[in-house]
Amino acid sequence: MSSARVSAVTVAPETLTVHWADGSRDEFSSLWLRDNVPEDRDPHSGQRLIDITDLPEAPRLAAAHPAADALRIEWQDQDRPAQFSLAWLAAHASGRRRAPRPEPHTWLEGARLDARADFAWLSAAALRSDAAQRLRWLTRLLADGLAFLSEVPAREGALLDTAPLIGQVLETNYGRTFDVRSVPQPENLAYSDLGLGLHTDNPYRDPVPGYQALHALIASSEGGDSLFADGFALAAHLRESEPEVFACLSATAVPFHYRARDAELYAERPLLQLDTRGALAAVHYNNRSIAPLPFPAAQANRFYAAYRRFAALLREPRWQLRTRLEAGTLVVFDNQRVLHGRTAFAGARQARHLQGCYLTRDSVHSRAALLRRQLEAAP
Repeated sequence: MSSARVSAVTVAPETLTVHWADGSRDEFSSLWLRDNVPEDRDPHSGQRLIDITDLPEAPRLAAAHPAADALRIEWQDQDRPAQFSLAWLAAHASGRRRAPRPEPHTWLEGARLDARADFAWLSAAALRSDAAQRLRWLTRLLADGLAFLSEVPAREGALLDTAPLIGQVLETNYGRTFDVRSVPQPENLAYSDLGLGLHTDNPYRDPVPGYQALHALIASSEGGDSLFADGFALAAHLRESEPEVFACLSATAVPFHYRARDAELYAERPLLQLDTRGALAAVHYNNRSIAPLPFPAAQANRFYAAYRRFAALLREPRWQLRTRLEAGTLVVFDNQRVLHGRTAFAGARQARHLQGCYLTRDSVHSRAALLRRQLEAAP
């Protein structure tokens, strides 16, 4: 509402009601208004210069005077008036303000989709050189949870030349990158030629890696297809069709454990994690890493039934997007939303080599927000 206009204002000691020209109205608490006086924020950083204890407990409004693009507030017990931008008030009204992130665009029946036609693709060169195209690609990644890059040089280390354009690389016990290929006596089944069911990575970490990037260096000609599924779409389907199963999986903390020569990692979290509003916030599913469940028999039986139902859902091909990552292709996906897996391949006859890394969740959102801000400010 950059051109917000006011038709009238109603002032009570504890509440300001703004009647907008479009017929809507919003109420603002006097304490909330006092807490957000523009002069009490640093003009450069936007951070607060005062603490809640510096404010009067019950500031009382005296008057409000709308102008062309601002609203001037006067208080009963303070000499200094305050002036608010109408556009700012409209944007921050209760129930309207949201984090500047794209809403998830869920995709349920992945088997009906085509990786190249239905998801964002961009060449590595365009990602690097064209800010507008990079923003569109990042926006699609945040909305769909999955996006692809082409023409990334098929050599070791090229991933680290490209990944910082997307987000900040997260170093783990695997290092800044990890190699997904078949090796003798692997510490992790990902480093075998076995097929891997749909899963999310590293639920035993705190925090869980936000995004994952996988760069194909050598593509197997015999198997090794990549599988993806939208965990948010599957969870919403489960919530609607079998609410008791969803309730159990979202209310039960599951222990995840990983141990190796150089790492001992443990965390507890539900398979379907909700936020404070009850909306789905993350999916954590990795059957290879679930530790023995510490539940009494009755609770264990109930959880196992729900767990089995979700696992069976993940096995259904209709939910799975299946694609082959050719050499030079890089895929990035939301590791707290999109489950991934692969079909088996003949590692003894045909090498398959992917190089991967993790990206911090906030940095991917930050890259997109900064690009949007820069492009909007450009003349």
